Amino acid sequence: MRILIVGGGILGTAHADEAIRRGHDVVQLERETEARGATVRNFGLVWVSGRAEHELDAALRSRQLWEDLAARVPAIGFRAAGSMTLLRTPAEVAVAEEAMARPDAEARGFALLDPEQVLAVNPALRGEFLAGLHCGRDGAVESRVALPAIRRHLEESGRYTFHAGTEAREVTSDGAGVHIRDDHGRVFDADLAIICPGATLGGLARDLAGELPLRRVRLQMMQTAPLGEELTTAIADGDSLRYYPGFAGGALENLRTVQPQSPTAEAHRMQLLCVQRLHGGLTIGDTHEYDEPFDFDVDEAPYEHLTGVVEELLGRRLPAIVKRWAGVYSQCLDPGELVHRGSPADNVWVVAGPGGRGMTLGPALAEQTADQLGL
Repeated sequence: MRILIVGGGILGTAHADEAIRRGHDVVQLERETEARGATVRNFGLVWVSGRAEHELDAALRSRQLWEDLAARVPAIGFRAAGSMTLLRTPAEVAVAEEAMARPDAEARGFALLDPEQVLAVNPALRGEFLAGLHCGRDGAVESRVALPAIRRHLEESGRYTFHAGTEAREVTSDGAGVHIRDDHGRVFDADLAIICPGATLGGLARDLAGELPLRRVRLQMMQTAPLGEELTTAIADGDSLRYYPGFAGGALENLRTVQPQSPTAEAHRMQLLCVQRLHGGLTIGDTHEYDEPFDFDVDEAPYEHLTGVVEELLGRRLPAIVKRWAGVYSQCLDPGELVHRGSPADNVWVVAGPGGRGMTLGPALAEQTADQLGL
């Protein structure tokens, strides 16, 4: 079968990889010269720890698929490094203890560690905290290099073509298949088209499917110069417990009641996530902005807050901040769905809106799509 994929982000590229592995021919279109959206602006985290119960199987499957992909494409920089959520108050520790008591704690790879045990796992964590919730299932990839590396691997099959700087303008479907006209006047013919628009919900996506059941979310992040030592796990703070549904329960409700966030963290709906890149620098974030139109500039207060939290947990000053950026991703409005899938025309599918889970769930979502479509 000849499959045409529109969108060069993680969802589009994961669908391309899945189709190639199943023996199909793939043509992939990306309107930019290289993907520039949420996929390359994120942490690269494969985050199992805080997934809701209905997401957990998919997250664990995706974690395995990332590891399998790394065996084929080492350049994606996959690390099974795990994560450490550092808890600074008794109320935060109580949330972790409640998570540890659930039947799925072992599946998530949870272990609740005291400060000495945390230091043994991650010697860079010499700061102030009461405990650490270690998740051995979490991992990371190099978000800015993974997609080109995967495409180079797909090209070796002889059944994959990538067209950069190519915007799909029109999609039609008839008895002969699917036809996509691009902004250069070319027409690509295929048996099946999968549209992965990312956070671009207008244009072609709207023409095909109308108003999608998605919302957009904006975040701010930053990158430091090399740390000068190894951060052996990703790290998160207690505020992250508020944003991951896997921690929902009575202890979290008590945390929300007795421990308000700092004014900056509350105003910008913040959590700390931090992962070390292979070049040694730290990627640090993030904020959540839901109301459009989004600001076009970045706000300095969240960066100051994040810097203070990371320095408290590391017990040292951060290296210089060398990059700051904002990004936008799309999120399915139905919290029970991992992603929105819809078929606005015969043999045409739109797949979008994994939320902040795109890098975590991308390979599993592509596998689910392929199974659903009988590929």
